[in-house]
Amino acid sequence: MEYTGGSFKANHLCVLVHGLWGNPDHMRSVAKALRDAYSEEKLYLLVAKRNTGSFTYDGIELGGERVCLEIEEELEKIKSNGGKITKISIVGYSLGGLVSRYAVGLLEMRGLFNGIEPMNFVTFASPHLGVRSPLKGWANQVWNVLGARMLCMSGRQLFIIDKFRDTGRPLLEVLADPESIFISGLRKFKRRTLYANITNDRSAVYYTTCIAKTDPYTDLSKVKANFVEGYDSVILDPLNPVTPLVSHGDDKPMADIIAGAPRDLRLTIFLATVIAILPLGIVALVANSIIQTFRSAKRIRLHESGLAGIQVTNYRSPIWIKDIRGTVEDIYESLNNSQRESYLRASDGEQHSKQLNKAEAGIIAMERKKSHPQFPTLALAPSQFVMINELDKVGWRKYPVWIHHDNHSHAAIIVRSDTPRFKDGLVVLRHWITEEFLI
Repeated sequence: MEYTGGSFKANHLCVLVHGLWGNPDHMRSVAKALRDAYSEEKLYLLVAKRNTGSFTYDGIELGGERVCLEIEEELEKIKSNGGKITKISIVGYSLGGLVSRYAVGLLEMRGLFNGIEPMNFVTFASPHLGVRSPLKGWANQVWNVLGARMLCMSGRQLFIIDKFRDTGRPLLEVLADPESIFISGLRKFKRRTLYANITNDRSAVYYTTCIAKTDPYTDLSKVKANFVEGYDSVILDPLNPVTPLVSHGDDKPMADIIAGAPRDLRLTIFLATVIAILPLGIVALVANSIIQTFRSAKRIRLHESGLAGIQVTNYRSPIWIKDIRGTVEDIYESLNNSQRESYLRASDGEQHSKQLNKAEAGIIAMERKKSHPQFPTLALAPSQFVMINELDKVGWRKYPVWIHHDNHSHAAIIVRSDTPRFKDGLVVLRHWITEEFLI
C-alpha cells in the first residue's frame, strides 16, 4: 500500500490493523485520511500485513503476536535510519480491534510504553464482547455453537467458548481483566475512541462494537436521533444519541415489540433464513471451515514450535500485572444477520438461569432487575456483562454511527472500497481525524 511508511523525521507512529478475512488494502481509506491530514514528517504509518486473509482464522493471540512483531520491526527500522518514535497510536477495524488490544498487552509487557507515549487507541466496528447473539433457549445453542465452529480458532474466541492457556477462561474475558497486562496497557493511551454502527452491521452488531448492555436502535421508527453538529445524519451525539418518541398509549415498550414477538414467528424466521441460504452456499461455508481449520491448526503448530518466523517465547511471559473472504464472508454474515436479539426483563422468571453457576446466576439476576422497559437489557452471557463493566472503567469515547447509503455498514464505516455507496464512511473518518485524533 502506498500510504505505508513516512519520513524518518516523524516522531509519531500510527499502526492500522484490518479485520477478519481482511487485507491491508481494506485500510486504504483510513490511511489516506490520516495522510491527507498529516504529512510524512509528522506521522509515520504502518499498515499491518502479517494477518492477511485466511491467517485471520488463527486466533486473536497469534494475530496479536504477529502485529506486535511488526511494530517492533518497524521501530527498529526507523531507529536504524536515524529516526526516533516518541508517540504511538493503534487503530483496529473489526477483528483487528481485538488483535490490537492483545498486541497492546504484549507491548506493555515488553516495556515499549516506558519510552514511547501511547496516544490514540481506536476501533471501528470491533466486537469487543464477541459475536455470540443475545439469545435464550435452543436458538442460543444452534447459532452460538454452530457459528463458533465456522471460523476456526478465531471463531471459538469470538463466540467465547475457548479456554485461554491455563486460565480456564475465554480469551476475551482475560482481555478485559483489570489485573491483566491488556487493561494495564490500554489505560496508558491518552484517548480511547470507538465507532459503532447502529444498523445494518451484519458482522458485528451495536451492543458488542459499542460495549453496551442495551440496543436503543432496534426500531429506529420509535426514536429521534440526535446528531453531532457538523456531522448530521451520520455521527450521533454520544451523550444523548436518541430520544424516545412520545407514546400514544397503545404503543408497547421496545422489549415487547421485539423480544416479545411471538416465539414461533421468531423461530420460523430463523429457520426460513437458514433454509433459504442452505442451497446457496452453506456447503461451501462448511467445506471452507474444514479446510481452514486444518490449515490454521498447521500454522499454529508451526508458530508454537518457533518455525513461523516468530520466537513465541518473547511474547509468552505472564499476562497478569502482579506477575510481571468473499463468498464465505457473505454466507456467514447472512446467517449472523438472521438472529434476533432477546432481552432480560424485570418481569422474567429465573428459568433462563438454570444452567448457570451461582455467581453467573447472580449477575443475570442483578442485570434483570436493572432492565428498563423502554430500552431493555440484552440477554448477554454473564461474562459479557463483566467485560462491559471492566472495559467501561477504562474510559471510552463512544460514537454511534448511522450509515444510510448502503446496507453493508460494516464495510462502509471505514470506506473499505472506493464506491460512492460508502460516502457516509468518509464522514466518519472526517470526524475521527478532526475531532478525535491526537497528534
